[in-house]
This record gives sequence, C-alpha cells and structure tokens, in this order.
Amino acid sequence: MADWDANSPQLEVNLRQVLSNVKEHATQRSSLTLNTLREWHRQVMSGLDVPNRDHIGAFRGEPRVQGINVGVGTVVGVISSEVLNELRIFNTTLQKVIGRLDELVPSGAIPNEDAAAAVLELCGWAHAEWVRIHPFVNGNGRTARLLANYLAMRYRLPLFVRLRPRPDGNYAAVAAMAMRGIWEPTSMYFAELYLQQLKRPEDG
Repeated sequence: MADWDANSPQLEVNLRQVLSNVKEHATQRSSLTLNTLREWHRQVMSGLDVPNRDHIGAFRGEPRVQGINVGVGTVVGVISSEVLNELRIFNTTLQKVIGRLDELVPSGAIPNEDAAAAVLELCGWAHAEWVRIHPFVNGNGRTARLLANYLAMRYRLPLFVRLRPRPDGNYAAVAAMAMRGIWEPTSMYFAELYLQQLKRPEDG
C-alpha cells in the first residue's frame, strides 16, 4: 500500500476520480461546504497507507485530531485549538464571495476579462488560506489545489492547477508566503498559470 504522502499509481487513480467529482460539483454549482472538502480528502486518501485512519477527513482540533500541530518547513500552520474557528471565518468569507460571483457570472455564462480576474483572485485567496490554516494533518496542498480548480470550473475557467506532482515555477514560494498569511502572490501566480493554460491549445 502506497504511503499517503508519496506519488503513486493509487494516488493518481484517486485524484482522477475526485477531480471528476469536483468537476461535476462545480458545473452544477452545487453548494460548497466544509464537509465537501472533508469528502474530497477522504477520496484522495482512499487505499493509501495512512498512519492513523482517524486523520482522514478530520480537521485538526476535532475530537479525533486534537493537539496536533503541523507546518511546512519552519512555518507552523494555525495551532490545533484555533483551526475550527479559522475554518468558520474562512467559510463565511468564501460563501459571500461565491454569492457575489454567482450573480456576476450567471450559470452557463462565460466570464468576461474582469470577472475572470475576480475568479482567479478568489482561487488564489482560497488556496492560500487553506494552506495557511492547514486543517488536515496531511494532504492540505492537494485539497487546496482541488478547491482552486473547483472555483475555476464553477465559472467556466479551465482547470489550470496541476494536482500532482505539485505545480512548477513559483508554487513553492507562493505557498510559503501563504503560510505567513500573504495570499496575493498565489493569485498572481494562478493568473500566470491560467494564461499559460489558455495558450496550450493554440500551441498544440
């Protein structure tokens, strides 16, 4: 059984399956909740060697996952006791912005340039905040990238954030800044990835 943090054939299968579900969820504009993100995490971790099964789909600070602090390098994510409150704040802001964008870009409509820029800003903010909070014991980057792609596809932008291996270029740098609460570089980086994605069909 493959390690839950390693690239593996099982992880590739899981990511393809969950991405298909994410796309369907996005195109239908179904409600996005924190429980939706839990379920994506469960699907990503299915069949992988997880040290503690209680960690799958569980947010740090909940009864099964109390007192566990995690981080990237020397930067620690939100402390366990504050994760659930930070997630509530995150979700409140996310729902407000989704509501405004749903009005700006009706279902089935193609966003204009300004609306697309607003979507990309949301993608970057949501990804960066998820990385900063680090709600799960592991798999936060994968979940953050799924979330960014979900938001893009909800407004008919192409899938542009690679799930695994992690994106190239400045991804690690902007993620490190996100861990410190600086989200804007992620939005700028995502705008670059989006433009690159738009050019690919023409180049092919």
